[in-house]
Amino acid sequence: MSQQQLVKMLDAHSVRVMWDDEQEKYFFSIVDVVQVLTEQDDNLTARKYWNKLKQRLFAEGNESVTNCHQLKMPSHSDGKFYLTDVADTEQILRLVQRQKSREPRIQKGLLRVQK
Repeated sequence: MSQQQLVKMLDAHSVRVMWDDEQEKYFFSIVDVVQVLTEQDDNLTARKYWNKLKQRLFAEGNESVTNCHQLKMPSHSDGKFYLTDVADTEQILRLVQRQKSREPRIQKGLLRVQK
């Protein structure tokens, strides 16, 4: 799979993004998007929030968690590549719908990236 790494800025946060040439889709780091949605200052809190949310969504039988993939992406802290939960634009928009307060602004940014 040939991938091209892209980093997009969404609100003042760096959201890690990977382009998949085969599927012709962007894959976003879920932890980074959760960090923006929940307005967290650090990545650790966002990661813990995502782990808890993932457990709840899985218990509900939510498809977003079932279809969640992992890709190696560079860490914000040390630049090394680690497996990271990722989702495509459609799955991210579903996640955004759970966070009502910032939804319109985030959706506009993601839709702009998809074009």
